[in-house]
Amino acid sequence: MQCSSFEEAVGLICAEDKRYDRDAYLFLRDALEFTIAMLKKPVEGPGRHVSGRELLEGIRCFTIREFGPVARMVLNTWGVRESADLGEIVFNLVDKGILGATESDKKEDFANAYDFDDAFVKPFVPECATTKPARGRKRGVAGSDEVGRSTGKAKRVIGNGPAPSTGEEDVAT
Repeated sequence: MQCSSFEEAVGLICAEDKRYDRDAYLFLRDALEFTIAMLKKPVEGPGRHVSGRELLEGIRCFTIREFGPVARMVLNTWGVRESADLGEIVFNLVDKGILGATESDKKEDFANAYDFDDAFVKPFVPECATTKPARGRKRGVAGSDEVGRSTGKAKRVIGNGPAPSTGEEDVAT
């Protein structure tokens, strides 16, 4: 069935296919526009066509730009858990006449394109979180021993205020 507006199409799709939240479709539309601009495609005409792989890369970049470290969580709340889900959303819109597809475009173009952890989580993991501690040193908090007990050596680690009282301070009388 052909729909006259994007909103009408999304309403019909969401009524028929409950796998993906309405926001996933709205986001995909924005990600497509971002991808077209990123690739410097013409505004209209056949030169505007974006392949599945191009769209996936644009979606990845746009998602990271919009949501940063919570990108994967946001996609998951919309029901989008892998790249194949993005293909399902695209082809739901193709079926309603909102997006066009060439004969060479297939849902399979979106399958296993990238791992969501690699695409949306790893860009935000600090390098030090994946490295080992220096030889002979244990990871931990300043002022604690290897099992996390306080050594009393670090009274003030963070903040601008005075160090917390330990009861051992000199008292002037």
